[in-house]
Amino acid sequence: MPSDEPGFTEGPREPVTTGDPAPTPPARPPTRSGPTGEARHGWRMVGLWVLLSAIADPLFYYLAGPHIPPGTMSNTADGAQFDFNILFIVALPVILAVWIYMGYAIVNWRASRNGPEPVGGPEARSNLPIQFTWIVVTTALVLFLFGFGTYELVQPEGAGGGQGPAPLFLPASHDVLPIQVIGQQWKWTYRYPTFGGFETADLVVPDHTAIAFHVTSLDVVHDFWVYQLGVKADANPGQDNVAYTTPDQLGSFVVRCDELCGLWHGAMYDWGKVVTPAQFQSWAESTERQLATNTKFLPPFAWTYTPDANGADGGYYPNNVDPYSPVLTYGAKQPGEPLPVTTTGKDRK
Repeated sequence: MPSDEPGFTEGPREPVTTGDPAPTPPARPPTRSGPTGEARHGWRMVGLWVLLSAIADPLFYYLAGPHIPPGTMSNTADGAQFDFNILFIVALPVILAVWIYMGYAIVNWRASRNGPEPVGGPEARSNLPIQFTWIVVTTALVLFLFGFGTYELVQPEGAGGGQGPAPLFLPASHDVLPIQVIGQQWKWTYRYPTFGGFETADLVVPDHTAIAFHVTSLDVVHDFWVYQLGVKADANPGQDNVAYTTPDQLGSFVVRCDELCGLWHGAMYDWGKVVTPAQFQSWAESTERQLATNTKFLPPFAWTYTPDANGADGGYYPNNVDPYSPVLTYGAKQPGEPLPVTTTGKDRK
């Protein structure tokens, strides 16, 4: 109640409290914000990115690059390795930029336990310089990789891929050794037209010599894949698919089928070897003599062969003499093209 005594004025009443007083929230540590603080964060990330990229790219190129498959056994394999290394060197700084930004953000802008919730503020909603830089840099990278990939596909005689019967990208050498690759369930055989057209299950090629693989099939679709030489071409019935390469190193390589072709597809692999030109010449001439009798029973050399339906004649090259059915035969006419003209073979001096 108010007092009746003169000169007395009732002041504000003290709040009545029960229990412990409410804790005072801890003072928030001062943070550097605004253009200066954000610029420092940005330059730190850029500096860390430049440093790590300058270290990672040379380390990869000189330490890991020479061991990247498919190796350097041929010009096409070497080109594939070089292309992969260049693409990875371009991609590595992009990967590092993403990782550095994520790590820096987690360390510097994380929410601390029992601490205030971090708030980005208006500066976090948009950053036109960063957006513009990202769009320009990524666009330039994509256009560069497009041009680089196109050139590397065209320049090295088709990069070891099958180009069909009329290749556009040819080797610079005019002394090309043709080898016909014949896929059949479930093996590979090879005919050497410049050595009488003999057929063998052994794939032997000379080094430092341009090779033209003419890939075809007698039954289903196969895929001729010579991993170490950087060659890969589909083997389609009735089609001549040409792929080029030039072996640069002596040694053996694996030949596989890379197209599901039936029950024993996984067992359709073999070995080949690269030898010196003198060794190849000796091998080819001796093999031609040894297989001369067998070669007489083969059909005349052609870029493709037409088997009977269902393999009625039971041979590798059925000739429709006694077809399985008068209707169910492919009946395509043999192309009858002449043997390719080349100085590789008997005419080589």
